[in-house]
Amino acid sequence: MASLIGEKLFEINGQGPPPSKDFFQLVITRTEVIWTSWTISLRRESKGAPPEQLKTTHSSIDDVGSVFGQRILEYTLSLCRGDYDYLERLPDDIALRILSFLPLKDTALVAQVSHRFRQLCNSEKFWEQTVRNHCADFSSQMEGLANAMGWRRTYFTFFHKSNTKEQ
Repeated sequence: MASLIGEKLFEINGQGPPPSKDFFQLVITRTEVIWTSWTISLRRESKGAPPEQLKTTHSSIDDVGSVFGQRILEYTLSLCRGDYDYLERLPDDIALRILSFLPLKDTALVAQVSHRFRQLCNSEKFWEQTVRNHCADFSSQMEGLANAMGWRRTYFTFFHKSNTKEQ
């Protein structure tokens, strides 16, 4: 499982809280936290100023909560403690393969787990896989139609039976 974790664990960027217009970036790697800030100002002394970058160990993360919020601070602290979410780090093709073994009703529940799984469960790859693997009436002549109108729409138009209890 450790091979699923790359060098960069997390990255987020955005504008700081008002009234400041400063821009911030937080990068968490396996060994350090990199906090970069750009001062945005109309003053001459700030014009063309390079960004400030602070590289520190995982033990000191001070400004994250005030800039990105409490939820991101908690997630950042959990990463620094080594609490990795391996399921979120699975490559898409492996996650889609796992989803292929679930009944369609259960994939609707998986889609509620996270933003990433919602995207996967709504992706054309997922619906193509569903049609190809679970629809016995699918033929190679229908493939062009499915590519043109979308795999999800193809499934619900031709194969989904609204009164089926197994789905």
